[in-house]
Amino acid sequence: MDGHLPLSTLLSQALIAFTIEFDNEVEHRVPHRTTDHGTTAGSFHAPWLVSMVMWTRFMQFVPEEGISVRELQRLARMSDKSMSTWLTRLGKWWGYLVVESDAAARGSKRIDANAVVRPTSGGRKAQEIWRLLFGVIEKRWRERFGADEIEELRESLWAVAHQFDVELPDSMPILGYGMFSRGPDTDEQAPAARSDGAGGSRLSLPALLSRVLLAFAIEFERESDLSLAICANLLRVLNEKGMPVRDLPQLTGVSKESLRMAMGVLRKKRLAVIEAEERGSRTKIARVTAKGREVQDAYRRLLAAIEKRWETRFGEEAFGALRESLERLVGEPGPKSSRLFRGLEPYPNGWRATTPKPETLPHFPMVLHRGGFPDGS
Repeated sequence: MDGHLPLSTLLSQALIAFTIEFDNEVEHRVPHRTTDHGTTAGSFHAPWLVSMVMWTRFMQFVPEEGISVRELQRLARMSDKSMSTWLTRLGKWWGYLVVESDAAARGSKRIDANAVVRPTSGGRKAQEIWRLLFGVIEKRWRERFGADEIEELRESLWAVAHQFDVELPDSMPILGYGMFSRGPDTDEQAPAARSDGAGGSRLSLPALLSRVLLAFAIEFERESDLSLAICANLLRVLNEKGMPVRDLPQLTGVSKESLRMAMGVLRKKRLAVIEAEERGSRTKIARVTAKGREVQDAYRRLLAAIEKRWETRFGEEAFGALRESLERLVGEPGPKSSRLFRGLEPYPNGWRATTPKPETLPHFPMVLHRGGFPDGS
């Protein structure tokens, strides 16, 4: 990559920084509960704390007066299985929704397409704040980075995104087995609505970032046996000498839980191993195998090849403007040199205030079923 961060990393770190800042503000404003930090004072039935993706992927489509499961499924572009899963999580488990079904359907495990989905009182409060905060955080970014710079970023993202053939969602997918990125999980792929640059003005900044990043990830994964999430975060940092497993969260910027999932895939494919540092040692090290080293090289070559294709497909001027705008925003990696870290300081009572300060942002969002946080937390 000639010393430059890959386009996918630039997109990812901008999106992740926006999401963390957004999530910190939600945690500060919305009554909620967590396992380790308890419940907001006076909020006995508060919903479980989740990340921004739960709004963009699902909750934005649920009006106060309710919506049928059938219509919600159409708007969210989810399969029957996915819809059933997320109704259970956001409903019974996390307390954002209630599903009202007729008596005949209550005993069935099948999803009732005619059931009505409504937000709970806690869900409505979260919706109010989620809806408001996209504008609040983007305004902060305009003040922090410069209004012209953010406007140029939006324009450069839309110059690429409006050329896509398929309408992509406004958020990254929740990663499942193998951590592959997929578009809408319905059978039909909606064609993109062609329009001029004005069409991007209705989209939030994270929606624009997500659409472009998801398109890149889908193209990468068509030609790779490994997901971009695993390659960019874990495989990228491993070497043949080995490194302590305990150091991987700081090196990658992602959680232990997501690293455990990713390492499971690498070990199954015999691309990496975990072993004792030396005989009798309790320190575990992770190292890449010779086969894994070949896959590392292939990963880097494929990133460069896709960027070259995009430069041809979307136009050298549009592609160059996008990369240049992102490079200015992201800067050099690390908390001391990247401007993205300026807005990531959590509130003193926030859960991130109790964790080590990140040394880097992930090179790809690790959005898991645990709540959708972009670093897999």
